[in-house]
Amino acid sequence: MVSDRLQAWVRARFGPAEVEPILDLLADLVPLTPDSTAEAAERVQAAVVFLSGGDSQRFLDAAALAQQDWRDVLVGAGLAENDWADHLNCALGNTSPVRVRQ
Repeated sequence: MVSDRLQAWVRARFGPAEVEPILDLLADLVPLTPDSTAEAAERVQAAVVFLSGGDSQRFLDAAALAQQDWRDVLVGAGLAENDWADHLNCALGNTSPVRVRQ
């Protein structure tokens, strides 16, 4: 599942042919999180796409890193501290994550 606001971020920064495969890979990252909340999943997914900077190879590298240890991508993307939700809301918009893509 990938939230609407994260899907919008991806669609704005990746080429049209890259969007669907990237969203599919993001959805596959959900089981990596320590709990199954939408917020935890979005946090890890967002960290991966933020680290990519819109580059598909960097996205793949960040996704591989998340599969090794999801905490490393949180640190790298600046989402490891207690104020991670504020950073996420600032980057994606202040709306609650909505689980839409499975």
